[in-house]
Amino acid sequence: MSNETAEALEVWIDQDLCTGDGICVQYAPEVFELDIDGLAYVKGEDDELRQTPGATVLVPVPLLRDVVDSAKECPGDCIHVRRVADRVEVYGPDAE
Repeated sequence: MSNETAEALEVWIDQDLCTGDGICVQYAPEVFELDIDGLAYVKGEDDELRQTPGATVLVPVPLLRDVVDSAKECPGDCIHVRRVADRVEVYGPDAE
């Protein structure tokens, strides 16, 4: 099963838990951005913030490690990374 390493993952942020520390932006500015409200949001390849609650963006494979580190270091425990195929969380507060 060599395709597991390139398995599609998506990421989303629970703004209700976001502390606005911006650690995620430091790790992966291509994926995360602080908005004017001081909270972090995911953004797509079009650089537009996804502000709908629970909105996801695909994790670019070259940035996977940075996104995972963001989820691990986030003081608000609000970054969720899950498999697109079955929506199972693989990194973040709900990961097994």
